[in-house]
Order: sequence, then C-alpha cells, then structure tokens
Amino acid sequence: MNILIIRHGDPDYSIDSLTEKGWREAEILSERIAPLDVKAYYVSPLGRAKDTASFTLKKAEREAEVLPWLREYDVRIDDPQTGTKRIPWDMLPADWTAVPEYYLKDEWYNVPIMKSAGMKAGIEAVQSGLDTVLEKHGYRREGNIYRAVKPNEDTIVFFCHFGVGCVMLGHLLGISPMILWHGFMAAPTSVTTVHSEERRQGAAFFRVSSYGDVSHLYAAGEPPAFAGRFCETFANAEQRHD
Repeated sequence: MNILIIRHGDPDYSIDSLTEKGWREAEILSERIAPLDVKAYYVSPLGRAKDTASFTLKKAEREAEVLPWLREYDVRIDDPQTGTKRIPWDMLPADWTAVPEYYLKDEWYNVPIMKSAGMKAGIEAVQSGLDTVLEKHGYRREGNIYRAVKPNEDTIVFFCHFGVGCVMLGHLLGISPMILWHGFMAAPTSVTTVHSEERRQGAAFFRVSSYGDVSHLYAAGEPPAFAGRFCETFANAEQRHD
C-alpha cells in the first residue's frame, strides 16, 4: 500500500481558503497527482484542504470522502509564558526540549500542560480514524504493526494539514508527534509518501520514502511558500516570529 499525505496550499487562514499563490500551487500539484492510479481520496472538512484537492479531483474526475478527524489538529495548550491558547507545535524549543517525556511516544501527552488540555483524547481520535481507513484498505492494526489482511499495492491520498499529518506519521512509525511537529516541516502542497513493507507474510510496517516533497513546484518554477516555518535568524523580522 502507498499512502500520500498532502498538505494544503499556501493558506489564507482568515477565510479558511488559499492565497493567490496557494491556488497556483494547488493547480501545479494536480498535474502531479491526478494522473496517478488512486484507489481512494480523502480530504479534511476545512476549506483550505478542500480547495487544494479540488483541482486534482476535477482533473481525475473523482470525488473525495470527507473525514472529520482529518481537520487540522486543534487541541490547544495554555502557553506557559503568555497564558493564551496555542497549538502545541508552536511551543518554543527551549521549553519543550527541557522535558524528557516529550520525546516518548506514550508519555508526552501526560506532561501536565498536555494532560490538562485533553491531548491524549485528541491524539487517539486521529489514530482511531487512520486505523479505520487502513483496515478498510486491508491493513488492521495489531500492537505496533499492521496485519496485512488483504495486502495490496493500492495508493490512497489524504489532503489535509501539517499538524494532523505529523500525528498520522507518529502513529504509523511509533514516534512522539512532538519530534515531528518541531523537527520537520511540510511546505504547502508538499507530498509525503509512505509505503507498507510486508517482509514477513501478514505483518506490515510503514516506511517514509519521501517527506514534504515539493519537486512539482520547483519543476513549474514556483518557489515553496514559507507558511508553517519560523525565522531562520531572530534578526529576520520579515519571517514568522510568533
């Protein structure tokens, strides 16, 4: 099985859609994805993901199933510095890296700031949703691997968001999403490719063959958007600082 996790195009969060650049990115992306032999398309209920998928679905003459759990991961924590609500992948590195539990896949959500936010329940909702889809396509979760009930080489596509994409990968690979949220960056319309590996009959694990690939943008002469990144140097006031 092949799983493609695609982030939406450059976002205009104020209207839950895409910027002018984001629309260009989505059309370029469609030239890459629409020709593929895809078993099923799935899309977040949020506008920016639906708008990104629209070009591909139109060209492929297909429809996507809307999955509520594919919306951007929205369990928010209380910022220890400001007291305001914020998404967990916006924590400052100096704060979260000082807590060893954040590196452990079965412990990070028990850190008090995460526990009080109900983080475990939110994570489990995404994990359960993903496992339901994978079982539908022949792979049933058993512990830390998947039982290949009906092994196949089908391709399924998820149009979604950076945060929830990291939760999905963390579940497949057995990694704390804190590591993925803070150590990886998927640019708008980037494609992450995950393959099943059935090295022992009936027992499958998943391996990432590419993360955050934006080669389709480079091929079309469109530079990747900055959305989702933070400043490379603190002195660069034009890049994101919040």
